[in-house]
Amino acid sequence: MLRQISLGTLGLTVGGILTIIGFVAYAADNATLNLVGFFYGIPLVLGGLALKANELKPIPFSKPTPPEVLALQKQQATTTQNKIRKDITRYSYGQNTHFDRTLSYLGLSPSEAEQPELTGLREEEINGAYALTLEFDSPLIPIELWQQKQEKMTNYFGPGVDVKVKQVGSDKIELTLIATAK
Repeated sequence: MLRQISLGTLGLTVGGILTIIGFVAYAADNATLNLVGFFYGIPLVLGGLALKANELKPIPFSKPTPPEVLALQKQQATTTQNKIRKDITRYSYGQNTHFDRTLSYLGLSPSEAEQPELTGLREEEINGAYALTLEFDSPLIPIELWQQKQEKMTNYFGPGVDVKVKQVGSDKIELTLIATAK
């Protein structure tokens, strides 16, 4: 629940309310509330603005997860799959894009302009195994380079995960992390 709340919006809202209370208290000659507005409200507004400027919105699910896949997730999902799912479905701060460090490490992001963009994710069952599929818009990185990095991705995402890469459109790449038997 808290992962779905923008801290920037929260700071702006609470800070704005306290600041308005401070200005109203100043006009009413109430020193105590005036100080609350100025000493707490204005810094919260400024903090909220700073967070909003560096905010990275959560990646949406491209389709709802069926209940049987949720049951598989609870049974089979690896730590890596759970961490990835949680990280990209929450607000983030101080990053340019989701998965930017991972793509850079894997050699799939030669520059910020060429970096593939994570646009969606979905959970599914593949041959009785839980799978997390990450959907990328990758107009400048060809499928061949993704396929060359497949072994490195398998090692990077750790034990218990099989990695599959496929192209689903001219610029669309799907990276599927499939849980394997432990």
